[in-house]
Amino acid sequence: MAKTNKQTREERWLKNEQLRKVPGMGYLIDNAGILIGLVIMIIIISFVAPGKFLQKDNLITILRQIAPNAIIAFGMAFAIITAGIDLSVGSVVALSGTLCAGLIQSGMPYAVAILCGVAAGTLCGAFSGFVISRTQIPPFIVTLAMMTMARGFSYIYSQGRPVRTPDSFGILGNGYIAGIPIPVIIMFIMLAIMSLTLSKSKFGRAVYAIGGNREAAKFSGINTKNIIWIVYILVALMASIAGIITASRLYSGQPTVSQGGELDAISATVLGGVSMSGGEGKIGGVLIGAIIIGTLSNGMNLMKVPAYYQLIAQGAIILLAVYIDVRRKNK
Repeated sequence: MAKTNKQTREERWLKNEQLRKVPGMGYLIDNAGILIGLVIMIIIISFVAPGKFLQKDNLITILRQIAPNAIIAFGMAFAIITAGIDLSVGSVVALSGTLCAGLIQSGMPYAVAILCGVAAGTLCGAFSGFVISRTQIPPFIVTLAMMTMARGFSYIYSQGRPVRTPDSFGILGNGYIAGIPIPVIIMFIMLAIMSLTLSKSKFGRAVYAIGGNREAAKFSGINTKNIIWIVYILVALMASIAGIITASRLYSGQPTVSQGGELDAISATVLGGVSMSGGEGKIGGVLIGAIIIGTLSNGMNLMKVPAYYQLIAQGAIILLAVYIDVRRKNK
């Protein structure tokens, strides 16, 4: 019986490997579980809110809404794969967007203001990454401290008030190219870049190695300190880009924006198959995780579920995703 089971597993593995050679099939096989969950969710929401959810405008709205969270989650995936975490991303979104809006309001050209906003947010990640990689302080504590400081900087700079921008700046967050929202285009560009970086580069292989066994990675010649430092810079860079998009979409930089944004990013990352224990996960799955979070939020809004209950549902999803991950690891 054991031999038969072994042969069955081998045959199933060979069949999967053959299917992976078909373009796109590898992605579907790797993410079959969460894709099935997404389809079931869509069916339920469509049944409860008929004629609303599947409308073209609503689907476009979902994609536009998830774009900033997905971009943040792409960066978060790198941190979690190294067995770390970054709780400061929501505050970095606020800081980069507020600074960018303030500089635009003062008359600075859009491109320069955007670069300054991205640079300020990325600097937060550089500081956090330096401390994490050079000391024994856990990433949770370092990024928690940065979450508080970055939010404080955004409040100080804006004096606690939204910073308005010209309507023309809103094109980045609200405009279209060939009928596709610009934030969605940026999201897919970041998806391609981050996916190739993680799966095809020497840096990506080092990220996986550190998450699998940091000491072994160090003894194999990987400069673990610099890799981890770069990872947190990358996370903050993604959060800063999301911050610029958010400020453009709101026509203002707001110090209160993206409170709890780190939870959305972690939810999307874990749902997308990135293991909280490190060393495992792919960016493609993270996108599906972000779509699930956005679909759930949109569906509950259509069903007129109060926002407080939505927070409970999101927390339950995080718990369920981590539980599934632990079960899979044990097997």
